[in-house]
Amino acid sequence: MKITNISTLCLSRPHELERQWVTAKVRVIKADCAIVVVETDEGITGVGEACAYGQPLIIRDWIDWYSPLLVGHDPTDPRIVPSPHNKSWAHDCAIGGLDSALWDLKGKIAGKPVSRLLAVHPLQKVRLYASSGCRYDWRIRPEQLIDEALEYIAAGYTAMKFRIGTDWTWDGVTVDRFLGLVRELAQTVNGRMELMLDGNQRLTIDQALAVAKELERLNFRWFEEPIPQADIDGYARINSSVAMPITGGEQFTTIEQFRPYLEKKAYKIVQPDAGICGISAVMQIAEVAHRYGVDLCPHNWHNGLMTMANAHAVAALPNPIVLELCMIQGPLQWDILQEKPPIVAGWLELPQSPGLGAGIADGLESRYPYIEGSYAITVER
Repeated sequence: MKITNISTLCLSRPHELERQWVTAKVRVIKADCAIVVVETDEGITGVGEACAYGQPLIIRDWIDWYSPLLVGHDPTDPRIVPSPHNKSWAHDCAIGGLDSALWDLKGKIAGKPVSRLLAVHPLQKVRLYASSGCRYDWRIRPEQLIDEALEYIAAGYTAMKFRIGTDWTWDGVTVDRFLGLVRELAQTVNGRMELMLDGNQRLTIDQALAVAKELERLNFRWFEEPIPQADIDGYARINSSVAMPITGGEQFTTIEQFRPYLEKKAYKIVQPDAGICGISAVMQIAEVAHRYGVDLCPHNWHNGLMTMANAHAVAALPNPIVLELCMIQGPLQWDILQEKPPIVAGWLELPQSPGLGAGIADGLESRYPYIEGSYAITVER
């Protein structure tokens, strides 16, 4: 079998005004998607989603550039797969989509789900956590965060992650005011869901230490990316101050990037994403992290095909925990697939069909033509 063609579908869907959301200083106005399609001379096709943060058109350019190096080769040959190199975000996202598509293809050729190519006894379902907390506004009604949590409980989710809201300087938000809302949230949830917080690298070390200690007291599952990424010593200090895991690394694509964080005990959980670095790199990072007693819970923000790639990886991990599911992506998230996989009581049931078990729908480019420009705009107040 030989690869005959590789292409990229670039898709968009504008958010209706009521679907737009503001966090930090950005308003998100559309959903994007980039799907890599690998075709063969035997009619078998592999598909994988690249993280759209890499910008779909640039992702497509990288895929087009690599295509002549892969066309004519055996898709199961691991030597043909380019590696992420942590120097270009769009490049590595393109590799993430391409690598995931090749795993989908390898699963179809072998007649096995991808998870069974990655592990002997993988999970058949993966626990999801509802990921959002991006819609509450400190100026308008921050209690929307609590309403959202109750919606996820009612939908059967057993865990939720939220962010720290709109820019604190706009409305004089302090750590004490933020923690007041967090305590109210925790009291309302009352143990019915695990809670996680994503700081989006927006806090100082002193702020992060204060928040981390209160989150631990409230039995939070983890505290993600509290301070700027480059401050490895700061992460190590925060991580050593609490037993609750400090997590991060969603932007990282190589073992080399994770090494200093592992050696300095800066993370208790690492969070690479198959849509950013590929399934192959996720599993390699998981193996190295496991040597340090560090677990892996992937970042997973965009659409359903990326969710399936990350789900197969989680199902094959040595200590599978949970998978992120974006709750505010809109209809594009699952419309790209022929069929949405079952999600029952907050668990995603992995299809046992070959590959990723997620074929893409017909006519996507005509239904969701790509809209040029950023998915978000800067807001000033």
